[in-house]
Amino acid sequence: MRRELRAEWTKLRTVSGPIPLLLGTVVVTVAVSALAAGAMSCPAAGCGQDAARIGLFGVQLGQGLVALLAVVMVCGEYGSGMIRTSLTAMPRRIRLLAVRAALVSGLTLAAGTVAVLGSVLVAGLLLPGNGFTPEHGYPPLSLLDGPTLRASAGSVLYLVVIALLSLGVATAIRDSAVATGVVLGLVYLFPMVVLMVRNEDLQLVLWRISPMNAGLTVQATTSLPGMPIGPWAGLGVAAAWAVAALLVGGLLLRKRDA
Repeated sequence: MRRELRAEWTKLRTVSGPIPLLLGTVVVTVAVSALAAGAMSCPAAGCGQDAARIGLFGVQLGQGLVALLAVVMVCGEYGSGMIRTSLTAMPRRIRLLAVRAALVSGLTLAAGTVAVLGSVLVAGLLLPGNGFTPEHGYPPLSLLDGPTLRASAGSVLYLVVIALLSLGVATAIRDSAVATGVVLGLVYLFPMVVLMVRNEDLQLVLWRISPMNAGLTVQATTSLPGMPIGPWAGLGVAAAWAVAALLVGGLLLRKRDA
Protein backbone atom coordinates (compact mmCIF):
# COMPACT_ATOMS: atom_id res chain seq x y z
CA MET A 1 0.00 0.00 0.00
CA ARG A 2 3.04 2.27 0.34
CA ARG A 3 3.20 2.83 -3.42
CA GLU A 4 -0.47 3.75 -3.58
CA LEU A 5 -0.12 6.14 -0.65
CA ARG A 6 2.82 7.86 -2.31
CA ALA A 7 0.85 8.18 -5.55
CA GLU A 8 -2.18 9.68 -3.80
CA TRP A 9 0.02 12.07 -1.81
CA THR A 10 1.79 13.21 -4.96
CA LYS A 11 -1.54 13.78 -6.66
CA LEU A 12 -2.88 15.67 -3.66
CA ARG A 13 0.11 18.02 -3.60
CA THR A 14 -0.32 18.93 -7.26
CA VAL A 15 -3.87 20.30 -6.95
CA SER A 16 -4.92 23.55 -5.34
CA GLY A 17 -7.04 23.37 -2.23
CA PRO A 18 -5.93 20.57 0.12
CA ILE A 19 -2.78 22.18 1.51
CA PRO A 20 -4.44 25.59 2.11
CA LEU A 21 -7.34 23.78 3.79
CA LEU A 22 -4.95 21.99 6.14
CA LEU A 23 -3.21 25.25 7.02
CA GLY A 24 -6.60 26.94 7.35
CA THR A 25 -7.73 24.25 9.78
CA VAL A 26 -4.85 25.10 12.09
CA VAL A 27 -5.24 28.88 11.79
CA VAL A 28 -9.02 28.95 12.15
CA THR A 29 -9.09 26.50 15.06
CA VAL A 30 -6.45 28.38 17.05
CA ALA A 31 -7.87 31.81 16.20
CA VAL A 32 -11.44 30.95 17.18
CA SER A 33 -10.27 29.24 20.35
CA ALA A 34 -8.31 32.38 21.22
CA LEU A 35 -11.39 34.53 20.63
CA ALA A 36 -13.49 32.26 22.84
CA ALA A 37 -10.88 32.27 25.61
CA GLY A 38 -10.63 36.04 25.41
CA ALA A 39 -14.40 36.54 25.49
CA MET A 40 -15.28 34.27 28.43
CA SER A 41 -14.83 35.32 32.04
CA CYS A 42 -15.04 33.79 35.49
CA PRO A 43 -15.54 36.69 37.93
CA ALA A 44 -15.92 34.50 41.00
CA ALA A 45 -15.40 30.98 42.28
CA GLY A 46 -17.96 28.48 41.11
CA CYS A 47 -18.78 30.24 37.83
CA GLY A 48 -19.52 26.84 36.28
CA GLN A 49 -17.50 27.19 33.07
CA ASP A 50 -15.56 24.35 31.45
CA ALA A 51 -12.13 25.87 30.78
CA ALA A 52 -10.93 23.01 28.57
CA ARG A 53 -14.02 23.18 26.39
CA ILE A 54 -13.66 26.93 26.02
CA GLY A 55 -10.04 26.51 24.98
CA LEU A 56 -11.02 23.95 22.34
CA PHE A 57 -14.00 25.86 20.98
CA GLY A 58 -12.25 26.49 17.65
CA VAL A 59 -12.60 22.80 16.76
CA GLN A 60 -16.25 23.52 15.97
CA LEU A 61 -15.21 25.71 13.05
CA GLY A 62 -12.05 23.85 12.16
CA GLN A 63 -14.09 20.72 11.46
CA GLY A 64 -15.74 22.49 8.52
CA LEU A 65 -12.39 22.89 6.77
CA VAL A 66 -11.48 19.28 7.51
CA ALA A 67 -14.76 18.22 5.91
CA LEU A 68 -14.00 20.31 2.83
CA LEU A 69 -10.55 18.71 2.58
CA ALA A 70 -12.05 15.24 2.20
CA VAL A 71 -14.68 16.45 -0.26
CA VAL A 72 -12.06 18.18 -2.44
CA MET A 73 -9.85 15.12 -2.31
CA VAL A 74 -12.57 12.90 -3.77
CA CYS A 75 -14.88 15.08 -5.84
CA GLY A 76 -12.12 17.02 -7.56
CA GLU A 77 -11.20 13.89 -9.48
CA TYR A 78 -14.74 13.35 -10.70
CA GLY A 79 -14.95 16.93 -11.89
CA SER A 80 -11.66 16.72 -13.82
CA GLY A 81 -12.07 13.15 -15.04
CA MET A 82 -8.91 12.05 -13.22
CA ILE A 83 -10.91 9.36 -11.46
CA ARG A 84 -10.52 7.15 -14.56
CA THR A 85 -6.74 7.41 -14.29
CA SER A 86 -6.87 6.60 -10.58
CA LEU A 87 -9.04 3.54 -11.15
CA THR A 88 -6.77 2.38 -13.96
CA ALA A 89 -3.76 2.63 -11.66
CA MET A 90 -5.67 1.08 -8.75
CA PRO A 91 -8.43 -1.15 -10.14
CA ARG A 92 -9.25 -2.49 -6.67
CA ARG A 93 -11.70 0.21 -5.70
CA ILE A 94 -11.98 -0.65 -2.03
CA ARG A 95 -8.20 -0.50 -1.82
CA LEU A 96 -8.35 2.97 -3.38
CA LEU A 97 -10.87 4.08 -0.77
CA ALA A 98 -8.72 2.58 2.01
CA VAL A 99 -5.66 4.46 0.74
CA ARG A 100 -7.59 7.71 0.67
CA ALA A 101 -8.97 7.08 4.14
CA ALA A 102 -5.46 6.46 5.46
CA LEU A 103 -4.11 9.59 3.77
CA VAL A 104 -6.89 11.92 4.88
CA SER A 105 -6.68 10.46 8.41
CA GLY A 106 -2.94 11.07 8.58
CA LEU A 107 -3.18 14.61 7.25
CA THR A 108 -6.05 15.47 9.56
CA LEU A 109 -4.27 13.90 12.52
CA ALA A 110 -1.21 16.06 11.87
CA ALA A 111 -3.13 19.30 11.30
CA GLY A 112 -5.54 18.56 14.14
CA THR A 113 -2.73 17.89 16.60
CA VAL A 114 -1.04 21.21 15.79
CA ALA A 115 -4.39 23.03 15.93
CA VAL A 116 -5.39 21.53 19.29
CA LEU A 117 -1.98 22.06 20.87
CA GLY A 118 -2.02 25.67 19.69
CA SER A 119 -5.53 26.17 21.06
CA VAL A 120 -4.62 24.77 24.49
CA LEU A 121 -1.47 26.90 24.61
CA VAL A 122 -3.28 30.13 23.66
CA ALA A 123 -6.20 29.42 26.00
CA GLY A 124 -3.78 28.65 28.81
CA LEU A 125 -2.28 32.11 28.35
CA LEU A 126 -5.57 34.03 28.02
CA LEU A 127 -7.95 32.37 30.48
CA PRO A 128 -6.12 33.30 33.72
CA GLY A 129 -6.46 36.97 32.81
CA ASN A 130 -10.25 36.50 32.64
CA GLY A 131 -10.64 35.01 36.09
CA PHE A 132 -9.90 31.36 35.39
CA THR A 133 -7.42 31.15 38.23
CA PRO A 134 -6.64 28.64 41.00
CA GLU A 135 -8.39 31.00 43.44
CA HIS A 136 -11.60 30.50 41.43
CA GLY A 137 -11.09 26.76 41.20
CA TYR A 138 -9.29 26.62 37.83
CA PRO A 139 -5.72 25.34 37.78
CA PRO A 140 -3.63 26.33 34.75
CA LEU A 141 -4.83 24.64 31.55
CA SER A 142 -2.29 21.90 30.87
CA LEU A 143 -2.04 18.62 29.01
CA LEU A 144 -0.54 17.16 32.18
CA ASP A 145 -4.06 17.29 33.60
CA GLY A 146 -5.89 14.04 32.79
CA PRO A 147 -9.30 15.48 31.78
CA THR A 148 -7.68 18.20 29.66
CA LEU A 149 -5.48 15.63 27.94
CA ARG A 150 -8.53 13.47 27.19
CA ALA A 151 -10.45 16.48 25.85
CA SER A 152 -7.51 17.47 23.65
CA ALA A 153 -6.76 14.01 22.30
CA GLY A 154 -10.46 13.40 21.80
CA SER A 155 -10.76 16.63 19.82
CA VAL A 156 -8.01 15.49 17.44
CA LEU A 157 -9.73 12.12 17.01
CA TYR A 158 -13.03 13.90 16.43
CA LEU A 159 -11.51 15.89 13.55
CA VAL A 160 -10.24 12.63 12.03
CA VAL A 161 -13.72 11.13 12.37
CA ILE A 162 -15.28 14.12 10.61
CA ALA A 163 -12.74 13.81 7.81
CA LEU A 164 -13.63 10.12 7.33
CA LEU A 165 -17.34 10.91 7.45
CA SER A 166 -16.83 13.48 4.72
CA LEU A 167 -14.72 11.06 2.68
CA GLY A 168 -17.49 8.48 2.76
CA VAL A 169 -20.19 11.00 1.84
CA ALA A 170 -18.10 12.45 -1.00
CA THR A 171 -17.36 8.97 -2.36
CA ALA A 172 -21.06 8.13 -2.35
CA ILE A 173 -22.30 11.43 -3.85
CA ARG A 174 -19.34 12.40 -6.10
CA ASP A 175 -20.60 15.97 -6.56
CA SER A 176 -18.61 18.49 -4.49
CA ALA A 177 -21.44 20.98 -3.90
CA VAL A 178 -23.97 18.34 -2.83
CA ALA A 179 -21.44 16.41 -0.74
CA THR A 180 -20.38 19.61 1.02
CA GLY A 181 -24.00 20.48 1.74
CA VAL A 182 -24.75 17.04 3.16
CA VAL A 183 -21.68 16.95 5.43
CA LEU A 184 -22.05 20.50 6.70
CA GLY A 185 -25.76 19.89 7.18
CA LEU A 186 -25.03 16.85 9.36
CA VAL A 187 -22.42 18.73 11.34
CA TYR A 188 -24.00 22.18 11.72
CA LEU A 189 -27.67 22.02 10.71
CA PHE A 190 -28.56 18.85 12.59
CA PRO A 191 -27.81 20.42 16.03
CA MET A 192 -29.98 23.42 15.12
CA VAL A 193 -32.86 21.13 14.19
CA VAL A 194 -32.47 19.31 17.51
CA LEU A 195 -32.96 22.60 19.37
CA MET A 196 -36.22 23.22 17.49
CA VAL A 197 -37.79 19.93 18.62
CA ARG A 198 -40.38 20.52 21.36
CA ASN A 199 -40.65 16.97 22.67
CA GLU A 200 -37.91 16.60 25.29
CA ASP A 201 -37.56 12.82 24.95
CA LEU A 202 -37.21 13.04 21.17
CA GLN A 203 -34.84 15.98 21.53
CA LEU A 204 -32.63 13.91 23.84
CA VAL A 205 -32.53 11.01 21.38
CA LEU A 206 -31.67 13.31 18.47
CA TRP A 207 -29.00 15.04 20.56
CA ARG A 208 -27.40 11.68 21.33
CA ILE A 209 -27.24 10.69 17.65
CA SER A 210 -26.11 14.08 16.34
CA PRO A 211 -22.52 13.63 15.13
CA MET A 212 -21.37 17.03 16.41
CA ASN A 213 -23.35 17.18 19.66
CA ALA A 214 -22.40 13.64 20.64
CA GLY A 215 -18.87 13.76 19.25
CA LEU A 216 -17.84 16.97 20.96
CA THR A 217 -18.86 15.72 24.41
CA VAL A 218 -15.33 14.31 24.42
CA GLN A 219 -14.22 17.88 25.17
CA ALA A 220 -16.21 18.07 28.40
CA THR A 221 -14.26 17.97 31.66
CA THR A 222 -16.93 19.13 34.12
CA SER A 223 -20.50 18.08 35.01
CA LEU A 224 -20.08 14.76 33.19
CA PRO A 225 -22.84 12.88 35.12
CA GLY A 226 -25.44 15.37 33.91
CA MET A 227 -24.54 15.09 30.22
CA PRO A 228 -26.86 13.21 27.80
CA ILE A 229 -23.99 10.93 26.74
CA GLY A 230 -20.49 10.19 27.99
CA PRO A 231 -17.35 11.61 26.32
CA TRP A 232 -16.05 8.42 24.69
CA ALA A 233 -19.53 7.10 23.94
CA GLY A 234 -20.30 10.38 22.18
CA LEU A 235 -17.15 10.11 20.10
CA GLY A 236 -18.23 6.55 19.30
CA VAL A 237 -21.51 7.87 17.89
CA ALA A 238 -19.62 10.21 15.56
CA ALA A 239 -17.35 7.32 14.57
CA ALA A 240 -20.41 5.19 13.78
CA TRP A 241 -21.58 7.88 11.34
CA ALA A 242 -18.16 7.81 9.68
CA VAL A 243 -18.14 4.01 9.40
CA ALA A 244 -21.63 4.01 7.90
CA ALA A 245 -20.67 6.69 5.37
CA LEU A 246 -17.54 4.77 4.35
CA LEU A 247 -19.49 1.53 3.97
CA VAL A 248 -22.08 3.19 1.74
CA GLY A 249 -19.41 5.04 -0.20
CA GLY A 250 -17.39 1.86 -0.70
CA LEU A 251 -20.43 -0.10 -1.87
CA LEU A 252 -21.40 2.56 -4.41
CA LEU A 253 -17.79 2.92 -5.56
CA ARG A 254 -17.73 -0.79 -6.40
CA LYS A 255 -21.11 -0.82 -8.13
CA ARG A 256 -21.00 2.31 -10.27
CA ASP A 257 -19.02 3.26 -13.34
CA ALA A 258 -16.44 6.04 -13.09
